[in-house]
Amino acid sequence: MLSFVTKVTAVKIKLLRTPDKVAELVQKVTTAIHQELPMVMAKMKLYLHNSSTRTILFKPIKTNIVEAHVQVQSLLKAEYSPEEMQGINMPSIQDLQAQLDTLL
Repeated sequence: MLSFVTKVTAVKIKLLRTPDKVAELVQKVTTAIHQELPMVMAKMKLYLHNSSTRTILFKPIKTNIVEAHVQVQSLLKAEYSPEEMQGINMPSIQDLQAQLDTLL
C-alpha cells in the first residue's frame, strides 16, 4: 500500500481514476494480511518464545500497515463518492487494528 500511495502522490491521483484497480489492490493487501502475515507470526513464535519480544518486533509492522491504510483511505475519500468507496471494500482502521492485534 505504501508503494501505491507513493505512486498516487507522484502521478497526481491518475491511478485513482479506476476504482476497480484500487479495489484489486485493496483485495491483494487484505489477502496478504489474512494469509501471509499469520504465517510470519507463527514462524516468529517458533523462535521467539517471549511474547514481549514478539510484541516489540511486531509494533513497527503494525504501525506501517495501519499508516498505509490511513493514507489510502484519505486519498480515496478525497476522490470517490461513498458509493464508490463501498465498492472498494476497504476495511475500517478499527477493524484492521483489531485483526492485527489478534496475531500476537
